[in-house]
Amino acid sequence: MCYAICLKSDSRATVKFVNQLQHWVLILSNVTIIIILYNSIEAHDTLGRLGIPVANTYGTKKLPQAIIIGVKKGGTRALLEFLRVHPDVRALGAEPHFFDRFYDKGLEWYRNLMPRTLDGQITMEKTPSYFVTKETPSRLCAMNCDTKLIVVVRDPVTRAVSDYTQTLTKTPGLPSFRSLAFKNSSSGAVDASWSAVRIGLYAQHLENWLRHFPLSSFLFVSGERLVSDPAGEVGRVQDFLGLKRIVGDKHFYFNRTKGFPCLKKPEGSSRPRCLGKSKGRTHPPIPTEVLQKLRDFYRPFNLRFYQMSGQDFGWD
Repeated sequence: MCYAICLKSDSRATVKFVNQLQHWVLILSNVTIIIILYNSIEAHDTLGRLGIPVANTYGTKKLPQAIIIGVKKGGTRALLEFLRVHPDVRALGAEPHFFDRFYDKGLEWYRNLMPRTLDGQITMEKTPSYFVTKETPSRLCAMNCDTKLIVVVRDPVTRAVSDYTQTLTKTPGLPSFRSLAFKNSSSGAVDASWSAVRIGLYAQHLENWLRHFPLSSFLFVSGERLVSDPAGEVGRVQDFLGLKRIVGDKHFYFNRTKGFPCLKKPEGSSRPRCLGKSKGRTHPPIPTEVLQKLRDFYRPFNLRFYQMSGQDFGWD
């Protein structure tokens, strides 16, 4: 109450008051920032984007306890973004490719890529090429054989077409899907050396992994169900990771234009968001007989994968 009188009658009191006020505002703002950081790691990223310097000392950088290891064009990016909504999941956004490309850089280099986490939070990353890289299982086990491994799988025929579509956008002069999928058009023999076909041989890749990890280390996520029932499939992942089921139906809406679910409120945003333009591309027309030959080719591999994983994904 007396401040109004003092400010009018004494200029020295005015200066003193302003100085004191600035002092307390500074203290209170610093306390506020500390409280924010203590309660929310995401606030650190927000403050950094705003250009506010904050000491990078909260939490610790840990090697990942769970990794999405595959597969390309299966839905790995969608799953990662869905999981990042969970407050107890901290995930590296970019694909580090440590176990298949940069292994010589060492584990400390890999650890330093990871986001900081508090006690009770899980560190994750995703690199879909891990699943099909021969050396990755032994290297990953050398780091930690108890790592939880998530594999998002999808009908291998649809996955191959999606893979081809992505490559076609980057290489417009690419040969036709038919010419790449078959060794020669007359024999109709599928060319399993073409990466778009080879990645879909899930049983063969899983055999390599099972030499180093027990089946209980894996969770196989259906790429199709991730589209039709994202909450249900993400719920399975939360259970596998030992997390409380927080991400659910309320977090998703279906975008009919893109043809897949989007987040109502993704991490670090208050606005709904779908995945980028590279997701949900329209596939080029592929002759029905070409697709049928591929389905016949994959059938025994699919059945073997169903047996190995203990799940029937219904691709046949």
